[in-house]
Amino acid sequence: MPRRTATMLASTLMLIALLCAGVFITVPYSEMSPGPTVNTLGDHDGEPVLQISGRKTYATSGHLNMTTVRVTSADYKMNLVEAVYGWLAHDNKVVPHDTLYPDGKTEEQSTQENAEEFSQSQESAKVAALKELNVPVRSWVIVSTVVKGSPAEGRLHAGDVIKAVDGTAVKEPADVAELVTKHKPGDKVVFTIVPAKEQAAAEKEHRTATKTQKVTITTRTSDDSGKKRAIVGISAGTDHTFPFSIDIKLADVGGPSAGLMFSLGIYDKLTPGNLTGGKFVAGTGTIDDAGKVGPIGGIEMKTVGARDKGAQYFLTPAENCAAAASDTPEGLTLVKVKTIDDALGALKDIRSGDTADLPKCTTK
Repeated sequence: MPRRTATMLASTLMLIALLCAGVFITVPYSEMSPGPTVNTLGDHDGEPVLQISGRKTYATSGHLNMTTVRVTSADYKMNLVEAVYGWLAHDNKVVPHDTLYPDGKTEEQSTQENAEEFSQSQESAKVAALKELNVPVRSWVIVSTVVKGSPAEGRLHAGDVIKAVDGTAVKEPADVAELVTKHKPGDKVVFTIVPAKEQAAAEKEHRTATKTQKVTITTRTSDDSGKKRAIVGISAGTDHTFPFSIDIKLADVGGPSAGLMFSLGIYDKLTPGNLTGGKFVAGTGTIDDAGKVGPIGGIEMKTVGARDKGAQYFLTPAENCAAAASDTPEGLTLVKVKTIDDALGALKDIRSGDTADLPKCTTK
């Protein structure tokens, strides 16, 4: 056999062997890719995404699309060939497995966490939109979660309204931690609460809950490394009562990143005219009750997914701007926003066609 032919044959066989080995060698990585985008002004699976009753609504047009990212499952074992292909593919991103599933978190745990964040983002989106419209919203501090095995387990329950700690009235979730950590581990803390069942009954009967209880809990030391602060094992959150019904119908989506687009969709449906002027606007970003827009993960995947769907403009959290601008899909304008007011101002310029002064994202 000629030497050249033998060399080519050996090289081919080696390449095949390497490819075969790559298929069987697993690596600790996961993949992110563009997910579906959904118009918050439209329908999904045959029903409106935003359903409002008890308040006059207005016809809308155009798009205010929320965007998503697909990720491989927690138990998926990526092989070396897939990892290399993902690194080379422009629209996908290969990241360490622990980035998506830290501390050995299972897919079930991640799904549950994402569902809770998604639910909270919907509440904050409603509050932010209604505050922008000067519609009053009643709010109160609640027990959001109770840590298993903590001093609070069995004493406090998710949904309990926290009226006071040690007799000091609680106005914000942060007040609870501040008052508890004034104690030393082993001290007793007295919570004044409205039990979750009483609160639910009061809301159903459209009355103010008046039956309170005092619950005494002994604090323990935090598990945080190097921090010897007193805790009881709860996280505090906020619950709201709205003056009319706002339902967000969107299954199989998790996480907090759709908050901004939900709030804009709600605002659009509750005001005459069209926020977009018929334009295709997509975006992302968390939102809090005050209307502040926060950063999200997977921004590069979301801009690609939005442009593939037809978006012309993309509302981008300010803290994600540099990453998004480093690889902007052709034909997509990235608009920097820090608050719902910024987003509404940008939409005003977009629908009027006066886009020269839009606050655009840059790599700096």
